[in-house]
Amino acid sequence: MPLPDRLDTQIKAFISDVDGCWTDGGMYFGADGQLMKRFDVKDGFGVGLLAARGIPVIWVTADNSAITRSRAERLQITEMRVCPDDKAEGVRAVLAEHGWTPEEVVYMGDDLNDLPVMAILPNTVCPADAVAEVIAAARWMCAKAGGHGAVREVCEAILRG
Repeated sequence: MPLPDRLDTQIKAFISDVDGCWTDGGMYFGADGQLMKRFDVKDGFGVGLLAARGIPVIWVTADNSAITRSRAERLQITEMRVCPDDKAEGVRAVLAEHGWTPEEVVYMGDDLNDLPVMAILPNTVCPADAVAEVIAAARWMCAKAGGHGAVREVCEAILRG
């Protein structure tokens, strides 16, 4: 189902995977092994819009790279959980620590390791270029691809809700 203009529930937090949602999933390697990733500035601006309304953005990711940590710091991402083995466990911990119910958060994921999270949350969304299994499992799908404005779509839908 396409992501609606506004969500039908009051959302208290936006929890998201990073690679494939905030990036296009590509990783660029130089001859010396330097890794680079592409993030969309419009997605980043969406974080500020949510922050202005008191809605935290939390990253739950398998990637603990300096690039991801640096981008989180620059965007003032509220919290970053590195969960290489079990993102669902990380999300359960976030919910418990903040006292949120599953209905009070939106989760965005794009790949197979996001499916366990999608199984425990009702408000799930994926970028247009997510893998088929995630598209089938997500409640909503963005019109845009990961790293190309999908996150901003979610931020705006939350703000209009």
